[in-house]
Amino acid sequence: MFPRDFMWGAAMAANQCEGAYLEDGKGLSIADLLPDAAGGRWDMLYHPEPYLDKKLPYYPSHEAIDFYHRYKEDIRLLADMGIRAFRTSVSWPRIFPQGDETEPNESGLGFYDGLFEECRRYGIEPVVTLCHFDTPYGLVRRYGGWKDRRVVDFYCRYCRVLFERYKGLVRYWMTFNEINMMTHIPFLGGGLLLDGEPNRAQAIYQAAHHQLVASAAATGIAHEVDGQNQVGCMLAAGSYYPYSCHPEDVMAAVEKNHENYLFTDVQSRGAYPGYAGRLFEEKEVSLEMEPGDETLLRENTVDYIGFSYYSSRLAGTGEEARKNRVDGNAVDTLRNPYLDITPWGRQIDPVGLRITMNDLYDRYQKPLFVVENGLGCEDKPEADGTVCDGYRIDYMRDHIVQMREAMRDGVPCLGYLPWGTIDLISAGGGEMKKRYGFIYVDKHNDGTGTLERRKKKSYDWYRKVIASGGADLE
Repeated sequence: MFPRDFMWGAAMAANQCEGAYLEDGKGLSIADLLPDAAGGRWDMLYHPEPYLDKKLPYYPSHEAIDFYHRYKEDIRLLADMGIRAFRTSVSWPRIFPQGDETEPNESGLGFYDGLFEECRRYGIEPVVTLCHFDTPYGLVRRYGGWKDRRVVDFYCRYCRVLFERYKGLVRYWMTFNEINMMTHIPFLGGGLLLDGEPNRAQAIYQAAHHQLVASAAATGIAHEVDGQNQVGCMLAAGSYYPYSCHPEDVMAAVEKNHENYLFTDVQSRGAYPGYAGRLFEEKEVSLEMEPGDETLLRENTVDYIGFSYYSSRLAGTGEEARKNRVDGNAVDTLRNPYLDITPWGRQIDPVGLRITMNDLYDRYQKPLFVVENGLGCEDKPEADGTVCDGYRIDYMRDHIVQMREAMRDGVPCLGYLPWGTIDLISAGGGEMKKRYGFIYVDKHNDGTGTLERRKKKSYDWYRKVIASGGADLE
């Protein structure tokens, strides 16, 4: 059904699980400044400046699920489930606390030494994201985040330290998580402070160019340090459908897909696509490039396409279509009347995963890697402590079936790493209530709870899926 070396796995992120936010010399990341929803998290994501110097009651990432102190227990739980690959991220400010130091924090490196060695002890392949929404806050304060070209060099120094330190331990890397989020949540994507910017688009796309240059440079360093390294990009994927067969709706979907794939086009193809010219013209963007940028981008394309998929998206031009908008993983989209929808407004479209995989492979002709897919729900333990999340099993089963169909279509796929695996802090709302894991964590939106881990019904189901190589989905 699936290749013998298919990487069935799990996915998490440092800023949503580790906690220990200032322990062992770690500096602040931008994620550490985000309060919970009650403290204004959603407003801060889009207008961060008024919140930066406030002291608010609760910051979810500061403890998160305490993975920093409990990782051995958690990796053992994942190993018992049979996973073959574990996606996580390295917290950049745990290695370079302010971001611009010349020497790394040895204590921070020591934590990841232990984590990756523990993975290898169980035969688990680490898949590591180098920057997952945790640009050091020091770089925001001193340089304005990724708007400043100097941040490219700081990032490359950080990457080289990791590639050299973990040679032989880590082989799969991704440069930036959901790089296209820069255009939707620029503070989270690049540490950008844009209030008062005369042309927000100029600042966003210039910062994105710096990330693209940094991604290419890091890819080159990774291949230089170890020829076995595989480096991928990572985008928040989900193909846009036209709202109707009206030509204007079809064209609207084409344009939305262009915007969504712009950065991945550069990372995979090695140059800005032709449509970027018109896009930049209409947004009054004029990129500043340094000599050698084009060569660097061309010569250091990624090895595979990593992506998250939660739902498809919908584009239309008519007034009736635009009245009903819903969440598309922080991307504005329209309500598709043919799809079910979660209490958090996320539309459920398993066939859309197959469509997206075909679109990506047709576009790039490189192996794909599903590194996020999952269902956020309010899981409620029974009186005996069991968590019966059959709805999650149904969701996962339907998406695995469509992933298999895409592979039958001829799309190569390295593996499937469902998101959250262990309940963790939600990136958007900072919630624990919105749970994604196969493993329940006793922690709540207000920060209370014992942090006890408990297997859900989906844990045993996914273990069976992995043991059968994807053949047994019942």
